[in-house]
Amino acid sequence: MEPKVVSTKPENLRDLPVIGVFATCDPRIDPSARERAGNIVRMNAKRLAGAIKLPNGKSVPVVYSDMLVDTEKEADTVARAFIAEGVNILVGLPDTWAFPQLTVLSLLAHFPKDTPLNFTCGNSGPKPGVVFTHAVSGAVAQTGRLMHINVGTWPDDGLEPEMTQGTFDTLRDWLYAASTYQFVKGRRVVVFGHDSMGMETALQHIIPTRNTFGLEITRLDMKLLADMLNKKAYNAAELKELRNWIDKGFGKVELRHEEDNRRFNDSLAMYLITRDLIKDLDGVGGGFMSQLEWGSDRRGTPLPVADAMESLFNSTFDHQGPKAALPFATEADAQGLLTMLFYTYLSGGNPPLFMDFRKVWEPWEIKALADDLKIGIPDKARWAVRGFVDGNNSGSASFNWAGLPGEKPESVTPRISFPLADEAYFPGMGNSVTFLTPGGIHGIAGRMAYSSLSGMFSMIWDEAESVELPAKLADAVSNKTNSTWPHTFLTPAYATMQEYKHYAPANHLHMTWNLPVPRLQYWMDMANVMSVTPWHERPAFAEKTDRPLPLLFVLNGGENQAKLLRKA
Repeated sequence: MEPKVVSTKPENLRDLPVIGVFATCDPRIDPSARERAGNIVRMNAKRLAGAIKLPNGKSVPVVYSDMLVDTEKEADTVARAFIAEGVNILVGLPDTWAFPQLTVLSLLAHFPKDTPLNFTCGNSGPKPGVVFTHAVSGAVAQTGRLMHINVGTWPDDGLEPEMTQGTFDTLRDWLYAASTYQFVKGRRVVVFGHDSMGMETALQHIIPTRNTFGLEITRLDMKLLADMLNKKAYNAAELKELRNWIDKGFGKVELRHEEDNRRFNDSLAMYLITRDLIKDLDGVGGGFMSQLEWGSDRRGTPLPVADAMESLFNSTFDHQGPKAALPFATEADAQGLLTMLFYTYLSGGNPPLFMDFRKVWEPWEIKALADDLKIGIPDKARWAVRGFVDGNNSGSASFNWAGLPGEKPESVTPRISFPLADEAYFPGMGNSVTFLTPGGIHGIAGRMAYSSLSGMFSMIWDEAESVELPAKLADAVSNKTNSTWPHTFLTPAYATMQEYKHYAPANHLHMTWNLPVPRLQYWMDMANVMSVTPWHERPAFAEKTDRPLPLLFVLNGGENQAKLLRKA
C-alpha cells in the first residue's frame, strides 16, 4: 500500500510537519460501507490540502491511506507507510465500528507518545463511528496519552457524505495547533545580548524551553552586531532602497541634523544585518537586548535604538514587499518572544504586537479625565464601562497594527512616524516608532510565564479587542505615558481591570489578531502548558468558544492536575 499524497510534498520532509489521514473499519462490514469509509478519508484529505498555512505561506502537506485499518496487519502497514512519508500528525476519520486494540492502538505503537492524535467523526447511527471514537478515546486516555476528539456531523447516508463546515473548522483549528507544536521542534530563535534590565520574567530558560518545546535559543553577543554595523557588513544599495521606501511611504522621520540622519540609517542597517544573520541560522524568531549596554550606558559608546528594526521583523511587509512576520522581542524578552512565536504560528502568520502592560484605566479614572477635558463619553462605550489598558512600548510594534487586518501596507504606512528617541533614556539616540492602533481588532492577548516550582510554562490569556477613543481623549491618554511610542488601547473580554492589573505575569503583554481560542487551547494541551484565566466572569467552559476537554484531563482531576501529572 502506498499512501496518497494530496498536497505538494517538500523535498526535505524536515521542513514541514506532515498530516496523515486514515480510517479504521471492521472486516465484517459490508462493501458499500467500506467504500463510504474510504471516500470520507479521500474527500477530507483533499479538503485539508492547502488548508493549514505556515507564516511563510507554505501549506502543511497531507497524505492519506486508502487502506482501511481493520486489524494489526493493516495497522502496521499504514503506520510504516506514514512514517516513510514523514507523517507526525495523525487524523482518524472513523465512520464505522472497529476494534481499538487491533487498529488504533497497534498503529500508535509505531509513533512517539507525543504525536498529536485527533479522531473526527459524524454523530451517526447506522454503523456508528462515534461509538468507536469514544471507545478509542477511553482506551488511549487510560494509557496516559493525549487525544482530542471532534464529534461533529456528516450525513448518515450516501457514499460521499460531506463533513459540515463547523466540523471541518474544528478539525482545522486542531491541525493548526498540531502543526505549530510539531513545526517548532528542532527550530531555533536567535537572541542578541543577555537578559536585559534585570527582568527575571524575560530570562532565557534554555533547558526548560528545549525540553518543553524542542526549541533552541541561539545566543549571540551584541558586540557582533556592533562590529558588523561598524564594518558596514550590509548591502549599501539595499539600505538606500529601504530608506527611500520609508521616506516616500511613511509619516515624518524627525531629524535635526546629519548625525540624526546617520543614526537612523544605522538603525535600518541593523535590520538588514540581523535579518541575514537569522536567515543564515535558519531562525524562526529573535530578540535584542538593547538596554542598558547597547544604547543607554554612557560608560561605553551608546548606539542607536533598535525600534525600527524590531518593528520591521514583526511586520508582514518591508521594502521588498510581502514577507512572513518573524516574531522579534525587544529587550531580549524570551517569554515575550515565545508568546509571539506561538501566537503567530497558531494564527497562520498574523503579525504579533509587543507592548508594555503600561497603564490600566478603570472606568472612574476615564470619567475623571474626560470631565477634566470637558468631553463626552459615547453612551455604553465598552471601554468606558469596563476600562482599558494603554499598551505601548518603544520597540517591537508591528507596523501592521497601525491599521486593520487586511489593510494594504500603502494605506497603513502613512500613519506611522519616527520621532527622535528620548535622549535621557537612550543617549545613543536614533528614532522611535509611533502610531495609534484603530479600534475593532479582535484577538487573544496574553503572556507566557515560567515557574521553577512546577518546572512548567503557563499562558495567562484572555480574548481582547482594541478600542478607539475620542481623539482628544486618546491624545491625553497617550501623553500620560509616552506620546512618541505606539499606543494600542485594549479591553479584555472577561478580565476586570482589577484582575487584569493584579494578575499580569510581567510588564509586557502581547496580542495577535484573529486567533481562534480553540487553537491556543489545543496547543497548550499538546505542549503541556498551563492555561491561566483567573477571570471571575469567564465560565469554566464557554460553549461555541472553548475546545472540549480531552478525556485524559477529565479522568485525572481536571486540566491543571492532568498537566502536572504529565510533567511528572
